Amino acid sequence: MEDFETYISKLREADSPLVREMEEFAAEQRIPIMDRSGIETFIGLLRIQRPKLILEIGSAIGYSAIRMVSALKVASVVTIERDNERYAKAVEYINRSGFGDRITIIEGDALLLPDESLPNLQYDALFIDAAKGQYKRFFEKYSEHVAEGGIIYCDNMFMHGAVMIPDEEVPKRNRTMIRNLKEFTSWVMKHPNYETSLLPVGDGILVAVKKRD
Repeated sequence: MEDFETYISKLREADSPLVREMEEFAAEQRIPIMDRSGIETFIGLLRIQRPKLILEIGSAIGYSAIRMVSALKVASVVTIERDNERYAKAVEYINRSGFGDRITIIEGDALLLPDESLPNLQYDALFIDAAKGQYKRFFEKYSEHVAEGGIIYCDNMFMHGAVMIPDEEVPKRNRTMIRNLKEFTSWVMKHPNYETSLLPVGDGILVAVKKRD
């Protein structure tokens, strides 16, 4: 019997050749991009929200930015990437996608960028998909740029199940990152200024709605 993902894949429209090329490149180079169930759920949430301006922390090769503007016909994305090689590849893919007028990519470390590096705008949505151990710092720095009623999305909240096993069973090189991610999850789920849900799809997607005063 086929699994749910295979069944769903037969129903959706075929991806563009560029999207398929990006997925293959990411797999070959071991560059993390959102998995199928995660990106489809994320895009579905965005279609419901209908944001016009999105800020993304962690461009990688531009995959999610391209998927977002492709699905949301009036949305624009500002995205930040610190890795030089991934930034260059993202620029290439964004130019080839034809969405260069709707995607602005900034090269730099999102935690070190001065405020003037970011367009002085209020964003409808913030998507955090960068260093997992730094999610709380990303959230604290960039949440002020999210409009009231806006939504902050975070990917890889489960880290392939690592957050659900005892700390001593996590490989030593990942323990601090996993501990930070778990602490961030607990912190944001209880944050008084956000209504937060943790969705068990893909590798875990956190959805935090910024309350209005």
